[in-house]
Amino acid sequence: MEEKNNSQVARGRMALMAALSVGVAASALPAMAQQASGSATKEGEKKAVVLPTLGVEGQAVAPTNKPEQAASPKYTAPLRDTPQTITVVPAAVIQEQNLLNLRDILTTVPGITFGAGEGGGGYGDSINLRGYSANSDIAIDGIRDSAQYVRSDSFNLEQLEVTNGANSVYAGSGSVGGSINLVSKAAKDDVFTRASAGIGTDAYYRATVDSNQKIGDDIAIRLNAMGHKNDAAGRDVEKAERWGFAPSVVFGLNSDTKVTLSYHHQHDDNIPQYGVPYYLTATYDGMLPGVDRSNYYGYANVDTQKSDVDIVTAKIEHSFTDKLSVQNLTRWQRVTQLSIASPPQGLWCVDDGSATGHTPTGGACTIAASTNPVKPATTVPKGFFAPFSVSSGALGTGPRGTTRDSRNSMLFNQTDLKASIDTGGITHNLTVGAAIFSEKYHLDSGNSLRNANGTVPADIPLINIADPNNIWNGPVNFIKTGTQDGTLENQAVYAFDQIKLNEQFELNGGVRWEHNKGDYTTGTYTNGTFTSQGQLFENQDNLFSYRVGAVYKPAQNGSIYVAYGNSKTPSKTGVNGSCTAITCNVDPETAINYEIGTKWDLLENQLSVTAALFRNERQNYKVPSADPLIPENQLKGKSRVDGVSLGVAGTITEEWRVFANYTYLDSEVLQNADDGAASDPQKGNPLTSVMKHSGSLWTTYDLPIGLQLGYGATYFGEMYLNNAAPPLFKMPDFWVHRASASYWLTDELQVQLNVNNLFDKKYFQRVRNNGWATPGDARNATLTVNYTF
Repeated sequence: MEEKNNSQVARGRMALMAALSVGVAASALPAMAQQASGSATKEGEKKAVVLPTLGVEGQAVAPTNKPEQAASPKYTAPLRDTPQTITVVPAAVIQEQNLLNLRDILTTVPGITFGAGEGGGGYGDSINLRGYSANSDIAIDGIRDSAQYVRSDSFNLEQLEVTNGANSVYAGSGSVGGSINLVSKAAKDDVFTRASAGIGTDAYYRATVDSNQKIGDDIAIRLNAMGHKNDAAGRDVEKAERWGFAPSVVFGLNSDTKVTLSYHHQHDDNIPQYGVPYYLTATYDGMLPGVDRSNYYGYANVDTQKSDVDIVTAKIEHSFTDKLSVQNLTRWQRVTQLSIASPPQGLWCVDDGSATGHTPTGGACTIAASTNPVKPATTVPKGFFAPFSVSSGALGTGPRGTTRDSRNSMLFNQTDLKASIDTGGITHNLTVGAAIFSEKYHLDSGNSLRNANGTVPADIPLINIADPNNIWNGPVNFIKTGTQDGTLENQAVYAFDQIKLNEQFELNGGVRWEHNKGDYTTGTYTNGTFTSQGQLFENQDNLFSYRVGAVYKPAQNGSIYVAYGNSKTPSKTGVNGSCTAITCNVDPETAINYEIGTKWDLLENQLSVTAALFRNERQNYKVPSADPLIPENQLKGKSRVDGVSLGVAGTITEEWRVFANYTYLDSEVLQNADDGAASDPQKGNPLTSVMKHSGSLWTTYDLPIGLQLGYGATYFGEMYLNNAAPPLFKMPDFWVHRASASYWLTDELQVQLNVNNLFDKKYFQRVRNNGWATPGDARNATLTVNYTF
């Protein structure tokens, strides 16, 4: 397996270097021709100090923090006239801050928190949006991207869109708290090249190229390519290494029919970040005594997270008239991931000043022989922790060497018909469409810290809490213990309409009907040999979702709106999620969203200001049955999140730009038990992992000497980590600051310095209470040279 991966990485590096070379060489020819024709900037003429984007035929235009439109054809109105909170993070904000992965970008959108480490699908992005999981609500170009993996790089990202509130009508089943859409770069009617090379602290090295060229008047090609590596700032072991390329070509630029073909490939080879032991109890407040945030408690020579993402897309657009067009998009996608992980979970014996020490919850530091057949009863000395798994018949209680080898594949097709129709003085901007997709998921799971015959090694060393030895000297053999297989099929039809009654009043709404069908089964292996196949669980539902809104425009540059929408979540909403005997036949869950807000374009439409009041409410979700004669879950759970959302984005003066957002969330569990249950300990408590206050700011200012300065701050408010039996524990709030400085050395050459976590704040970004937490990056800096022509 390792040899295969190494050869694959080698081939990928060769392909990347070739792509970078070809892209730079090809794009240099038009640049040289342009210079020869005398189109270079005249001597003494001042160059714009901001990082330019390129318009038609390579003409530089100022970047903007104020996007005007969401990418999906389902949004029939500009952002200002869309009755819903949609936060768009544009390319300028991403580039200026050197935001590389999805988590970094989403920190600029308040109301989002992140889970720690693995879920049922393996190591990957775990996102909580406005109080509810959004793991299955991530899309690329409006197409679901439900595989659980780390979306680690933005090299092929045009912008990121976060639609807040229940919105199955746009994103499909689920989408309780909202949805996240990553918009890819594609070939377009333009000529430009932007090549970048960066170095930084913590062994940071990065090279990218983004080149768009035209062949004649009707064909354009674009190549994005990236090579990257870095260590995790402030950590002893974790690292990231990846490469990727994304070519695209468009035919028929100036015709009624346009065809765009694109391919995206990315390979990651990382050591996953789990972090350090973290406990909030009556005795401990975070990291255990003796723990340093840089410590690594896994096995550096075994733990790994390798993934490959392949996406092939074909889009055909045809304009019948300037008011009638059709678009068809087809995509094939595959995500494979191998993860071997040893989270910092086990029996921790803390040096609490007593003679023997205790576990973080006050228990004795002893493992009984009945749960430890490999060794006799074991007493763990204070200041140490016992790794490994009781369920495997070995020392400790942690899932050491857990191995997951998964693959997700999907085939998707969507057709959208767009029309602008005038009926008796009323204008309809209409989109009618249909979509179909099929997904498959397979997982081989087991453990890699095993003898060749599948047994657990007898000699499993204890680990010093203060100075962990993170090298595994025992055998490494992957022994399969189980498989999981899932499928998911979905067919949907939908319609959206923006109805302009007059210059001041608009109605905006949409409906969606979809048929969702999926199945799930497991297989069991003993010492790598198949022993039994589990029951096949199946679920299918017809789902109807909708959203309606009314917009009043007191002025040309502003709107006031009210909106209402719902979401439907079937028991099989994800291809990689389990569906069991007590859940598969349960009716879909329902969530609703109420929102009232206002959006204004100020300062000659250069600055967007938004404000909204909202309620996200899960009206019924699954809870265990209180009737022993009815084993299936009951739809009796209820919770809600009330909130306020504020945003400002755009240009204040010619030199000063800003992108800032704030969210207030007040969450409550209304019911978390079946009617007639003996108790409901969560009732009345806030939801976990929901920050009451959160906000972010990014602002840049262009000095007349050609220097651009940038400053950013992100506030993460307190949030509860448990909400059942008291006492309830909160993760403390914190601020993280960043800064940048960029300078144009010539008309084409820019140097950009970014410093993250400016004041070296010690904080935790992802927490699994009474388990582990992942420290945020320590202070780090990168220096990037950008060459644009």
